[in-house]
Amino acid sequence: MPRPLAVQLYSLREKAKEDFPGVLRTVADIGYAAVEPAGLWNYSPKEFRRALDDLGLRMFTSHSPWANGSNDQEVIDVAGELGLRYVVCGSPPADFADLDAMKRKADSVNRTQEVLAKAGLVLFQHNHDYEFQRMEDGRLKYEVYAELAPAVKFQIDAFWAGNFGANDPAEMVRKFAGRTVSLHIKDGTFAQDPSEFRMVDGYLDRKLKLVPLGTGQMDIPAIVAAAPAAVEALVVELDYCEIDMVEAIRRSYRYMVDQGLGVGRKP
Repeated sequence: MPRPLAVQLYSLREKAKEDFPGVLRTVADIGYAAVEPAGLWNYSPKEFRRALDDLGLRMFTSHSPWANGSNDQEVIDVAGELGLRYVVCGSPPADFADLDAMKRKADSVNRTQEVLAKAGLVLFQHNHDYEFQRMEDGRLKYEVYAELAPAVKFQIDAFWAGNFGANDPAEMVRKFAGRTVSLHIKDGTFAQDPSEFRMVDGYLDRKLKLVPLGTGQMDIPAIVAAAPAAVEALVVELDYCEIDMVEAIRRSYRYMVDQGLGVGRKP
């Protein structure tokens, strides 16, 4: 059975600067069943939860709160107010520069995971492309990291996991299916322009040429088919787009519903 469709609200961050309540209404009007926030935009956790309830929107996962190894109690408190079972962490490129860096990151994440597990929370990690580069022995960095942090779950971003055509995105989803609890789906070209790279908050930010789902190089049906049963919702995310983002999110919803790949509140 097709899974509910969510949208990562980072996609609509420029609109949110002007009118975040309007962004939530727009997402609901398009037909999305859920949102995945990245920041609460001056809402308290309880206010945000109430705003979603009023619009009939669900929240399976969130990028707020973001566990960073030093804010365990804050994560526990905010997750409780939002009604979340899953909480997220992630890594800048420096954490995957070499094996020693990966070991340090895994040690930190393992400590955080243990604390959060005692509070009844499941920690999952979100990826970019650098985790899906290969070591000198040919193994994926994420394979090595998964061994170093055996209890952490994953939110696989299929586009990033493809590493600009170096990997098969659907194969990457299958490879980590046993520990994947959430899936990000975006579409675009695997070509990249290094002149558009920039550092943002310690992360290498690639201003990707992304497009509405179904109009790029991603084999989205294969990716959805590879998603394990633990993935409750499919999260649509477009970090950037060359057309109006609301229209891109609308077209992405239409594609997923029309192809029978996901369901929303509108046919």
